[in-house]
Amino acid sequence: SRGEPLPALERTLYVVATPLGNLRDLTLRALDVLGQVDVIAAEDTRVSAGLLAHYGLHARLVSLHEHNERKRAAAIIESLSSGKRVALITDAGTPAISDPGAALVRAVSAAGFAIVPIPGPSAVTAALSAAGIATPQWLFLGFLPVAAGARRAALERVRHLPYALVFYEAPH
Repeated sequence: SRGEPLPALERTLYVVATPLGNLRDLTLRALDVLGQVDVIAAEDTRVSAGLLAHYGLHARLVSLHEHNERKRAAAIIESLSSGKRVALITDAGTPAISDPGAALVRAVSAAGFAIVPIPGPSAVTAALSAAGIATPQWLFLGFLPVAAGARRAALERVRHLPYALVFYEAPH
């Protein structure tokens, strides 16, 4: 149904995009899902607790980050097996796009459970929309290496490509 909230389905992993900085950028559909799931796997539970508190949401939070993702995947699959509804969120933006989540999504898919993306804010499209670059083709390359030499080498490899090139940069 268009525009009507749908119930979150049991035995389903929802990959939910979260705000990039302004909490009001959370979509209504994301609010519906986060308000109905039993468990939310979050990159940093401290950051996500603030988002959930802002909206009065109370699902159980579990951490899922680059150091525990594979181990946590087994527990999440167990939750799905018992009929739970699970959401995956990151600190900002869409999980598994230069953030943890891809290994979990692969494991959940391999276990035969449904995966439903809940779209929302995207740093890539936000940057492109404000850049004034009139190109229908662009290439997202994620984060550049931190070391200056490796960064230069990475840029050299792609500098001749006929696309707008988009990179992420960490705030630190």
